[in-house]
Amino acid sequence: MDTRIQFRIDEDVKKLAQKMAESQGRTISDACRELTEQLAEQQRLKTSHDSWLTEQVNQAFEKLDSGRSKFIEHEVAKSAMAQRKAKIRLRD
Repeated sequence: MDTRIQFRIDEDVKKLAQKMAESQGRTISDACRELTEQLAEQQRLKTSHDSWLTEQVNQAFEKLDSGRSKFIEHEVAKSAMAQRKAKIRLRD
């Protein structure tokens, strides 16, 4: 089902926007629809990422609660990351 969106803008802004849209071979409605669809897609991606991140955090807490977590001292982790980064840089 299609939904109608209405908003108010200054008349000069409308005329300029229409002129630009027409120069691109589309209507201002087309441009507004495209922007709305882009915003919706960005929200879908954000929601998807938020769900993924929540799942990752929940898995980490489950691992912690079950005693399967492994803690690494800061300096050891820092050194390991430096080695990983160096290895990746060598591949490029």
